[in-house]
Amino acid sequence: MERMFKEFKLDKLTLANRFVFPPVKTGYGTPDGKVTDRQLIFYRRIAENGPAVLIPEPVFVTPDGKEHPKQLCVHLPESVRELGKIADVIHGESRLACLHLNHAGGGANPKASGSKPKAPSVMTCPTTGQVSEPMTDEDIDRILAGYRSAAQKAGQAGFDLIEIQGGHGYLISQFLNGKINKRTDRFGQNRLLFAKEVFAAVRAGAPSIPCILRISGNEMSPEFGIGREDLLPLLKLAEKTGISAIHVGMGTSCFSPPWYFHHSSLPEKPQMDAITWLREQISLPLIIAGRMGRKEKVVNMMDKGLADLVALGRPLLADPDLIEKWRKGNDETVRYCGYCLQGCLHRMKAGESLGCNLNPELGMPEQERTDKPLKVLIAGGGPAGMSAALYLSRRGHQVTLAEKENHLGGQFALAWQAQGKEKMRDGLNAIEHAVTTGGTTLLTGRVADEKLVKEIQPDLLVWATGAVQNIPKIEGLEKQYVMTSLEYFREEKPVKGPGVLIIGAGRTGIEIAEKLGREGFDVIATKRTDPIGSMMEMISKNLALKRIGEMGNITLMPHTTVTAFRSESVEIEQDGEKKSLKPFQTVILASGMISAPGPGEEIRKSVPKLEIIGDAVNVQDIFSAVHAGYQLAGRY
Repeated sequence: MERMFKEFKLDKLTLANRFVFPPVKTGYGTPDGKVTDRQLIFYRRIAENGPAVLIPEPVFVTPDGKEHPKQLCVHLPESVRELGKIADVIHGESRLACLHLNHAGGGANPKASGSKPKAPSVMTCPTTGQVSEPMTDEDIDRILAGYRSAAQKAGQAGFDLIEIQGGHGYLISQFLNGKINKRTDRFGQNRLLFAKEVFAAVRAGAPSIPCILRISGNEMSPEFGIGREDLLPLLKLAEKTGISAIHVGMGTSCFSPPWYFHHSSLPEKPQMDAITWLREQISLPLIIAGRMGRKEKVVNMMDKGLADLVALGRPLLADPDLIEKWRKGNDETVRYCGYCLQGCLHRMKAGESLGCNLNPELGMPEQERTDKPLKVLIAGGGPAGMSAALYLSRRGHQVTLAEKENHLGGQFALAWQAQGKEKMRDGLNAIEHAVTTGGTTLLTGRVADEKLVKEIQPDLLVWATGAVQNIPKIEGLEKQYVMTSLEYFREEKPVKGPGVLIIGAGRTGIEIAEKLGREGFDVIATKRTDPIGSMMEMISKNLALKRIGEMGNITLMPHTTVTAFRSESVEIEQDGEKKSLKPFQTVILASGMISAPGPGEEIRKSVPKLEIIGDAVNVQDIFSAVHAGYQLAGRY
């Protein structure tokens, strides 16, 4: 691992280490392209003892190539000044800044750009649901001029490198792709021509700035993606035209988003195969991106000679100090990203700013030490309680955390058991380690009752007891062999088969159904109102439903209400039609959660200040719970 912290020569530049921060959309900017304090705090924090090169979020070279309403701009008169602010904070930490140039083509978002997407030919992007218009010669000339102008502004703003997006199903890839590019003009007869002219335009705009080419090692879409026969000419062009390095991701934004975002449940082999093939084709340095936030994977890539540099995106969102902790050998303190996409992509898709389940500090000013320390008692050691304990202790308060179980984590301690979420356990372990070593007094196996409150005599009581299972009122339910979703994940009861009925096919119900289906049970999961898999991050949901669809022993029944359990039948109503099902050997309740009871009146009277946070006040998710604890600390 030591080699990762040695200097590396890239063209005329000397890199401080072998790490790169890839372009991650943040949504921290303004709709009119202004850079905000939050962006500057964010990039400064990532750069501090961080990767040698930071590639800020993508800029669109012309407005019709825009993907997000708050995306960084490069086409405005004030863009040089605004982008220069980011370059300056990166340079202030002795790191290099690289501007990522892109045009999304048919993957552009009309809600962001204000215009219909344009592509080489008519195409439909499933991610946006938009049908693009074919580009005219004037469109192409305008976009090429946009690349040249963007490159020129990169130099004026003080960027050390430029990255050209040539993959992930965006515009250059669309021109290379014979399944999309149906043009009959010179850009269709020679599908490499557009890339060649983009490279020339960037060189003309910034002749002295080294360039990186971003590609997909495999677009992972046999039906719509480019193959190796299309990718290889692009690689050879890169070598011939003086590109300094190849930055390798996977997938496309339109046709294979799970691979584009490297979802946690995907296998590692396709990425390894793609990189191995690339290494055999070209001699340029390779920057490898995608789930690289585990030391063993980094070492494996380096030992095999597959990587020259390693890109860390989401792992540095979860823990901006990851690289420095690795350098010092403080691995046990790392908050490891679980690649769940819940706090980052899910929020961006919903139009919110970038976040992280594990790190509520992203882009936020550091919380200062308090000059009025309080004696604090926290009831509940789930995500909200642990977060409150961590940040209140850091601020200098005297914190005691009481958890009725003999371990911390709450429902977070169960979440990693679902298919594809195994790596989330590392994040839980990191938060638990931070709490246990951060000055908080821990009382596990202890309920925060009246006796404890009188014993501690806190100035502030934080009630973070989480949520409990909602038990639906169904005739005959009490006569069934039944368990809650929490009892299932805690393995408090054995599942009897072969038939299992899951009441509630939201996120938890879907996860249980898949797990039981893999174990050979015959599963039916019903959902009364919301869509199947409600509250799931969309990529996670689609992958789970695809896996479930390949199993013949799982049936999902939306718009279905279980009305009664009889001795020889289960009565249901589906879309207004009454039906009967055969009896089940096990019934699992995944019918939503409700806030656990609040503190009793005697406790309320005995404390000067009371705060109820997390699921105890409003049932949401891990992200909301962790952020609630952090925000509470900021108020005290």
